[in-house]
Amino acid sequence: MAEQDIKDADARKTKRAGSEVPDVTWDDSAMVSTYANVVNATSSREEVTLFFGTNRTWNVSKAESVAINLSNRIILNPHAAKRLLMLLTAVLGEYERRFGKIVIGSRPDMPPEE
Repeated sequence: MAEQDIKDADARKTKRAGSEVPDVTWDDSAMVSTYANVVNATSSREEVTLFFGTNRTWNVSKAESVAINLSNRIILNPHAAKRLLMLLTAVLGEYERRFGKIVIGSRPDMPPEE
């Protein structure tokens, strides 16, 4: 098995020889996973801020207010935010090709989806 890993690594290096793509190592030793079903965003000239949380209101249609527990705030520079947009567009496009279109329910203050 280790011999095959070495061959695969050599093949990747050969493939990259003509380009300037670095070998990326993803270190997940300090990673934390968090679930979110609510997201919001704000921006300024220098940064885009994403807020993630969980809606704790059981029946939103009958509630007078909605309680959201914010759990994470991610601050990106505009270039990283644009790369995130491109990545999410590709991932969701593949998801919809495999599982069908994602339909988001309409809100009174938003025009219907086409």
